[in-house]
Amino acid sequence: MTQGRPLLNRRLAEFGTTIFAEMTALAVRTGSINLGQGFPDTDGPDEIREAAVRALRAGHGNQYPPGPGVPELRTAVAEHQQRRYGLVYDPDTEVLVTTGATEAVAAALLALLEPGDEVVALEPYYDSYAACIAMAGGTRVPVTLHPHDGAYRLDLDELRAAVNPRTRLILLNTPHNPTGTVLTRDELSAVAELARERDLLVVTDEVYEHLVFEGEHIPLASFPGMRERTVTISSAGKTFSFTGWKVGWITASPELVTAVRSAKQFLTYVSGGPLQYAVAEALCLPDSYFDALRADLRAKRDLLSTGLAEAGFGVYEPAGTYFVTTDIRPLGGEQDGLAFCRALPERCGVVAVPNAVFYDHRDQGAPFVRFAFCKRTEVLTEAVSRLKGLAMR
Repeated sequence: MTQGRPLLNRRLAEFGTTIFAEMTALAVRTGSINLGQGFPDTDGPDEIREAAVRALRAGHGNQYPPGPGVPELRTAVAEHQQRRYGLVYDPDTEVLVTTGATEAVAAALLALLEPGDEVVALEPYYDSYAACIAMAGGTRVPVTLHPHDGAYRLDLDELRAAVNPRTRLILLNTPHNPTGTVLTRDELSAVAELARERDLLVVTDEVYEHLVFEGEHIPLASFPGMRERTVTISSAGKTFSFTGWKVGWITASPELVTAVRSAKQFLTYVSGGPLQYAVAEALCLPDSYFDALRADLRAKRDLLSTGLAEAGFGVYEPAGTYFVTTDIRPLGGEQDGLAFCRALPERCGVVAVPNAVFYDHRDQGAPFVRFAFCKRTEVLTEAVSRLKGLAMR
């Protein structure tokens, strides 16, 4: 305490060490298989790693790169958006490179919110969303995705009811972490209609855009009237299995990019210069790379989902992302996901993450636990073998 005040800014007082840090430390301490944090246990394509090495040796990006990002990457991002989704962006004025998607979210919210503005976000939500809204002085308004018939669903009436005159923007994540939900065309159309009707901005986190197993990924910016009011965020980490590189980007209208850049320049200014050149090459990989990635992860999803069901969990099979959400109540007597996850390493040598930490309404997420399947097949097979011991107790 100094001058009678806590050291931590009151906006961040509710945020301590992230659940990912806690569970990863628990995995290390117990020697458990870590299915908690969403990072692959193998690197991405060799040719992309070598592209980073070439850039380092050639001196490309070793000094400060341009603030908006190197031109090669901005051009590759713009070409990717046009090739994949028919969205045309000017790489000079409508693309901004960031230090991963997390910084992109932070910069967007810091730029676009005034203190007291409300942000509607789908619950459960990635934990940085709540912290970034708080740092910007905004108020988060959760709209809960509800489990139903083996999947999670968005209640559009609840979404509409959450919007009021204080609402500034909707923070949307699809494919959705942690539930694996991929919003449908009809759902996205309803979101777009609401945004246009109420004159709202939308920030969309689309980092799992290439990890869709059922359905399709449709950028919200592709709907009528949404390009000029949507900040679209993605990154290289999940798609190319280089999560430590932290190279992300936004695409948006010149006015929105200018606003976000105004905040971003005082966060990191720039980062990852040589890695930006490598990611530019990664975005130009042939469709066969993306197809193989998706097929590999679909097989791993199926392996883990089947194993979890056989172990006695209720399983919500994801349509996208790295993650399977499970219900621990069918195991018998289990109700508290946080306590369950803290005990799981000692019980069977596996680490998972409790979904409750991603909710404002903690009771809604209490019995649900998330497992990551972005690991080697032999690791998942061993984890499944260990988890099956739960059904025998």
